[in-house]
Amino acid sequence: MIPAGHASVMASRREPPDSLDFFPTPPWATRALLAEVLPLALGGQHICMAWDPACGEGHMVEVLQEEIAIVRGSDVFDYGRGYSVADFLDRDTRMPPPVDLICTNPPFNAAVKFALRALDEANVAVALLLRTAWMEGEARYESLFRHRPPTVIAPFVERVAMLKGRWEPNASSATAYAWFVWVNGEAPRAPIWIPPGQKRLRTRPDDARRFGVRADAPLLDLVAAE
Repeated sequence: MIPAGHASVMASRREPPDSLDFFPTPPWATRALLAEVLPLALGGQHICMAWDPACGEGHMVEVLQEEIAIVRGSDVFDYGRGYSVADFLDRDTRMPPPVDLICTNPPFNAAVKFALRALDEANVAVALLLRTAWMEGEARYESLFRHRPPTVIAPFVERVAMLKGRWEPNASSATAYAWFVWVNGEAPRAPIWIPPGQKRLRTRPDDARRFGVRADAPLLDLVAAE
């Protein structure tokens, strides 16, 4: 079993079932949460341990590890990255030790269930990355927002491009995303707009190697073999 985070995300790739709604998170979007949102939302509370229960290939986990001492990951599908295989929505699933922050990019259609479970499990905060359209809908309001509204909603001013099954640094998108953050003991407050320029500011030189999709290059392979 490969220890989580000890190899690049692109080193082992397995295709999940089409029903799993796997859209890897661009690394810079998680760094924007850590730099632009959580310091304002937490009200001085400190995060020592985090957990991504829909971690996929670890795109979010490996970025959280840059700032948080202990980060765990799990997913309902085994992507071959060494993370625990567990169904977060199954109430019989054994949880890791108590965590301060549950932070994930959940499947859109199951996001309310993820939020409710996460709110019961996290000691300090929950952060979900979702389309801004997730704010809408009577059923969602009645089942979640009416009684458990987020402490803060933090929309991205620029677009966060997410593609099914892979992350590509130069992808584009017309879909708007936001971080939805709940902090224990903190009342709802005004939105925090994540300012433009985050992709440029928070993308690191080695992100493409660590997280990107390596394209097939038969000619280069032939040269290397000579």
